[in-house]
Amino acid sequence: MTSSTLDRLVEGALRRDRAVIVAGLFALSVLAWLYLWREADVMDRMMAGELPMAMQPTAASATTLLLVFLMWAVMMVGMMVPSAAPMILFYAAMVRRNSERGTLLPAAWIFTGGYLLVWTAFSLAATALQVLFEALSVASSMMVVNSRWLAGGLLVAAGIYQWSPLKEVCLAKCRSPLHFITGHWHAGRIGALRMGAVHGLYCLGCCWALMLLLFVGGVMNLVCVALITMFVLIEKLTPRGRLVGRVAGVGFVVAGVYLLVSG
Repeated sequence: MTSSTLDRLVEGALRRDRAVIVAGLFALSVLAWLYLWREADVMDRMMAGELPMAMQPTAASATTLLLVFLMWAVMMVGMMVPSAAPMILFYAAMVRRNSERGTLLPAAWIFTGGYLLVWTAFSLAATALQVLFEALSVASSMMVVNSRWLAGGLLVAAGIYQWSPLKEVCLAKCRSPLHFITGHWHAGRIGALRMGAVHGLYCLGCCWALMLLLFVGGVMNLVCVALITMFVLIEKLTPRGRLVGRVAGVGFVVAGVYLLVSG
């Protein structure tokens, strides 16, 4: 078998694997958004009085806490998987080119699992924060902040963080798959899990403050969720993403200060 023939076979296999991964990530994202749409519909019907208010997701029991955590975890899947897809695909290509035969698809999904494990941990922290906000009466059981001081503070904090050195470092790792993969390569399935988790940590360092703005716009406000998702995509994947992020940071600070001083 000539080298050109072997190259064609490798490229063909890579295209098939890439198609399977893209389809899987797309299906995962769609299922997450369908779940969020259903939950938002239930919330809207409760606010309209069509469902009993006792069904609100408060911290009244372990069951409702679990449901709130599930909501956050699924939301993170829907919001973060699209922006992580290029990194996952690039990792899969590197596995194929390193001739780890029979491991590409398992490794790609293990990498994705490590990535989502970090965001699941964030979901647990967000659930605890939501419970704390409700206990302090600064957020409603409908999962939106009702204190202008807290809302303004979150906006100002998010805006300042957009200009921070830590944000710069984490975003650079998220924007450059080659830079990340070459600097953190580990072979095998444990390596895939480790790399996915490390990438998840960089992604968390890049986006955690943006995720907290969900408390300002409404955790189950799908317009707000979609806007933040699109912002993350633009910031990570477009050539002018860093500039857009910094301009948005200024906007967040201005909006936050307005809330704090407007009364």
